[in-house]
Amino acid sequence: MSPSAVPTSTTNGHFESDLNLALVGLGVEYPPFLVGPEALEVLANRYYPPSTAYVQPLSLSMRSNQALLPPTLPQDEKVLSINRFTGIETRAAIGDVEHPLVNQPHAPSIKELNTLFREEGVRLSVNACKKAISEWGGSIDDITHIVSTTCTNSANPGFDHFVVKQLGIRSSVEKILLHGIGCSGGMAAIRTAAHLALGSSYRGKPARILILACEISSVLVRSELDSIHQDQQTRVGVCLFSDCASAAILSNGVGEDDGPGPGPVYEILGWKHQIIDDSEEDLGFDVDPLGWKVVLTQRVPTLASAAVSPCFEDLVNSIPELHEAGQSPTAASFDWALHPGGSLIITGVEQAMKLTPQHLQASYEIYMKYGNSSSATILSVLNKLRETEGKDRVVACAFGPGIALEMTILRRRKEVASSVNQSEHNAASGILSTDGAGSRNTAINGNNITHTNGTAKTTNDFPIESEQSGNVGTTADSAASSWNDDGEATAEGSTRADGANGSAGGLTVEDLD
Repeated sequence: MSPSAVPTSTTNGHFESDLNLALVGLGVEYPPFLVGPEALEVLANRYYPPSTAYVQPLSLSMRSNQALLPPTLPQDEKVLSINRFTGIETRAAIGDVEHPLVNQPHAPSIKELNTLFREEGVRLSVNACKKAISEWGGSIDDITHIVSTTCTNSANPGFDHFVVKQLGIRSSVEKILLHGIGCSGGMAAIRTAAHLALGSSYRGKPARILILACEISSVLVRSELDSIHQDQQTRVGVCLFSDCASAAILSNGVGEDDGPGPGPVYEILGWKHQIIDDSEEDLGFDVDPLGWKVVLTQRVPTLASAAVSPCFEDLVNSIPELHEAGQSPTAASFDWALHPGGSLIITGVEQAMKLTPQHLQASYEIYMKYGNSSSATILSVLNKLRETEGKDRVVACAFGPGIALEMTILRRRKEVASSVNQSEHNAASGILSTDGAGSRNTAINGNNITHTNGTAKTTNDFPIESEQSGNVGTTADSAASSWNDDGEATAEGSTRADGANGSAGGLTVEDLD
């Protein structure tokens, strides 16, 4: 391939009509526990004085209007009240409320958090990568690069080093570990991988890039509660964040011919990165002796929502193939995979872009069932979006510290949306599906997020082996094509799929003074 024929961005800022970049495999791994809002109250009441941590149920008027919350309400009580009405029904976590690390006399140290991440984070990451690689259908020997991200671990070597070892990928594979980008990390990893792939295309070389995002946020709960109690700060991050690992394979198509697997899941048409001016203090994740502390001000939903429209217009204008018959597409002509940073962010973007709840269905469902898993969430939303029939093109969007805005426009393979072709994928991922008698819809009514469920069931054709008691989740083992139970490369092995049923509902209160 000559340099002049290589698909790339042109000097005038427009993307060529065929970048030949595609996500060819996706994998998501949630831990087996799903914890409800009551878990936060249990820990608050267990370790902090009842006079400030204990909360009586809110009155109906207080539920309907955050302005009616008494101005003298202690910060602990405000946070626990907000916690009941975030719109999140359950959050994915590596343990339940009795996990030993969050039941010590003190909050866990950064050393203890690192030890846990080395075990649990790496395990989740390996399983997510196995799923993505299995769907791609290629050999781990063909992986050329790995782009990883996390904001809940900062050890050296990075967690990606240990993931590579457990997957059996050669140690010489080129690795990049992105840091300091928080919830936008998954999108930034896709953008970084796309640039690497285009560089390989210029050289006429194949690129098969493993993208990985992993976050373990649940064990930061005690550190956050410490700050809320001691400093009397309203810190809502403790109500939102959860645990997850997600992965993808990005290919530049060089040397692929027909290639392994079913082909592209999403083709990448273009992307944009920008920083919202003077917003550094509004969104962040500060280093602390007890891990990291969430920074999240009331301005974030407004700033984020206002930035989406101009970014979308610029990105659409940079992709000539979107302008059919000389007309630019509207936001409503796309499906949207929006990072669910909080319910006000989702509804704010919905209103700013004149979308309907159906445009953001996948974002709402992931948010309600699993919470905000920071950088790992966006790939989970894209994975969820594959379950239903939808529009050919998708806008993926996420926000991170800076405030950074990441946006990518993708084209999805038609067959991916077919429920018939997705039954096997649903079983492998443990995702909720519906039978012919049921449907699953999200609706917004004022500040309330509601779910309407038909006769729903979890589709899973594999034998189930539960790892814990109770109704917080299930674990299914299934045949895979690359590893054995010890993580060694073989013809057969096992992957894990987590699933649990849930509904949703609640207020969208994000922050209070």
